[in-house]
Amino acid sequence: MLKDLFISKTRVKLLETFLADPTQMYHVRDLVRKTGDEINAVRRELARMESLSMVKKEPRGNRLYYWFRQDYVFYHDLLSLVAKSTGLGAALVKSKSRLGNVVLAMLSGRFVRHLPRKSPSEVDLLVVGDINQSELASLVRAEEARREQTINYTPMAMEELRFRRTRHDPFLADILANSRVMVIGDDQDLVG
Repeated sequence: MLKDLFISKTRVKLLETFLADPTQMYHVRDLVRKTGDEINAVRRELARMESLSMVKKEPRGNRLYYWFRQDYVFYHDLLSLVAKSTGLGAALVKSKSRLGNVVLAMLSGRFVRHLPRKSPSEVDLLVVGDINQSELASLVRAEEARREQTINYTPMAMEELRFRRTRHDPFLADILANSRVMVIGDDQDLVG
């Protein structure tokens, strides 16, 4: 089944487009513009992806709209991969050395899926380590401008994370209770 995922460059571009914002539907011409590929290549890949139950289509007017199926067996895995290779996740990975000693970086599952926060205090991004605050703020501002929304982020030292875990801190418990995508580090290091 893995060989079905990364069969072509067009498939990779389509996966990035669909999963960068899984709430969106796209018609073929939109996908051609976003991928920069020929229309026949896009149509061919969409047909293959539909036959593998990756995407679903729906006619509206004289257009066919496509969206990625959330019940696809590798949906969450692909969403995690795309979150790490596009947008803020890619910026964090690329700028890791400039950010200081980053031990962990985590995006909330709601942020990755482009869903609204459940509460105003919900954290979209948690970065743990000895962090260069100005570099992190710069990356976050760039993503805020791209998404046209504020990002609730929290930098934290590793000692503070350990302290909060031992005290069963409600702030950290709330972060751990929700879905997340680890961009840098291992989920086990976060939960302890």
